[in-house]
Amino acid sequence: MWLSESQKFGVAFTFGGCLFFAFGVVTFFDRALLALGNILFLIGLLLIIGSQKTYTFFSRPNKRRGSFFFVLGILMILMKWTFLGFLIECLGIVGLFGDFFAVIVQFLRSLPIIGPVLSHPAIAPWVDKIAGVRVLPV
Repeated sequence: MWLSESQKFGVAFTFGGCLFFAFGVVTFFDRALLALGNILFLIGLLLIIGSQKTYTFFSRPNKRRGSFFFVLGILMILMKWTFLGFLIECLGIVGLFGDFFAVIVQFLRSLPIIGPVLSHPAIAPWVDKIAGVRVLPV
């Protein structure tokens, strides 16, 4: 699948947003880094899937609670309640993107170093349970 120029910029913005968000957490919840990460992530999402699909995604009935917590977390971070805003935003992220965790785990299992660790018989059931991976009966 080929990406358009705006989608390539969207991937870069989304990656930058995740990176700034991670730096914000590592630097003990720095408000500026967390806010910049959120803004870049949202801009990247808009560029990747477009404004109409983004609105549709966030306003689905089963995603409204996650959207509410995500936006509330961003607003709390901007109002200097960084730790509490971070926790609420994480709840929103799980509510919004929780369906994708199983796909992410399956992708990580195909990587050379982390794949065997995640597929280890002692670890795999725990990872599957956390990510919501459904194992088909044999």
